[in-house]
Amino acid sequence: MTDYSQAIAAFDAAIAKAKGADEAFAALQALTEATVGTKLFTYMTVDMQAEVARRAYTSDPKNYPTSGTKPIRYDSWFDIVHKERRYFVANTIADIAKVFPDYELIDSLGCQSVVNMPVVIGGELVGTVNMLDVDGYYTPERVQTIRDVIAIPAKLAALVAAQ
Repeated sequence: MTDYSQAIAAFDAAIAKAKGADEAFAALQALTEATVGTKLFTYMTVDMQAEVARRAYTSDPKNYPTSGTKPIRYDSWFDIVHKERRYFVANTIADIAKVFPDYELIDSLGCQSVVNMPVVIGGELVGTVNMLDVDGYYTPERVQTIRDVIAIPAKLAALVAAQ
């Protein structure tokens, strides 16, 4: 079993000092990079009453800025992440293209695999952690590491960001 104690301790120290979304999600990004790996990392908030999602954090502000919102699309991705609250995993650009209209930009950044992890607090989906990397990167083992190591810190980061 891999020892993630140093990465978790670094996250703990960073989140304890974090104020606002940038610092909270930067701590989560660092934990993700140290344990699972990710080329592109974003966090999207969800407002189901307004039916919009907003990028609250990004590791690539040039291509994926935090400004603005995008409408919620009711599709297979929505069913998996919002309704069933399961992780969406796609390990090829062809699978990404089925649900993300910006797949060409994603591909141009060297990303052909994705995990979208729902963040649920108080019974409500409050956002998604989005991790992207090279083709075939998010193996079942890496997805399990996300479940084991990233899921709970993601909830904490979301709570800190919301303060």
